[in-house]
Amino acid sequence: MDKVFKALADDTRRRLLDRLHERAGQTLGQLCEHIDMTRQSVTQHLAVLEAAHLVATVRRGREKLHYLNPVPLHDIQERWIDKFERPRLRVLTEVKRRAEEAAAGRAMAGNPAFVYVTYIAGTPERVWDALTDADLTAAYWGHANVSDWRPGSRWEHVRTDGSGTADVVGTVVASERPTRLVTTWAAPDDESRPERHSRVTFEIRSHPGADTVRLTVTHENLADEGEFADISQAWPAVLSGLKSLLETGRALPREARPAPSD
Repeated sequence: MDKVFKALADDTRRRLLDRLHERAGQTLGQLCEHIDMTRQSVTQHLAVLEAAHLVATVRRGREKLHYLNPVPLHDIQERWIDKFERPRLRVLTEVKRRAEEAAAGRAMAGNPAFVYVTYIAGTPERVWDALTDADLTAAYWGHANVSDWRPGSRWEHVRTDGSGTADVVGTVVASERPTRLVTTWAAPDDESRPERHSRVTFEIRSHPGADTVRLTVTHENLADEGEFADISQAWPAVLSGLKSLLETGRALPREARPAPSD
């Protein structure tokens, strides 16, 4: 928490976070465009933000893309704000958000992408299995992820109510146990329409110096800001459930899980 408050204390670093909130997945060059300082200085500020886990990075070829990681900010909100003024502040925040959207009158550039980073006590193999094993996913997700997880195979996100209904389907793009899994995501009715598919990448890395795993989830090619908002609510709940199951052996209560449409 000390690193988070230190990172947020600097105006330049707050502006960098604002830019990543406006448009996720920017390169260093893009972030430097509206910051009046050298690339080296911006790099140093980004290093502070990464150390505080406020910024997550993803490699795409030779490019290093930067994303706002909401986890530390969410922790601050829960600890210092929500428990004191939750109902009133949520109303004010929603009013402010709608007013800003109406005033800005702009759409997000390109298809929005969501990135979430979390740290889980365990091994990469255990995290991989928690993402791909039908019984384990059913325990914390409320859906069973079903596939043989070979590149090119179909996968299904099947309800656990006995109906056999799949709310999400897709194709396994890459499967490198236990470090990287890439799948497409689509509603069953859109399975034959690739332009309607989004893409999820799970990157699993051992965290140096501890029996801890760094899990990065990147959900790209979202249709619009509405889908981005839905995903931003669903993924934290899913990954909190995964973390709870692996670290405590217990899934979160059913009311804390994402709805079947998530």
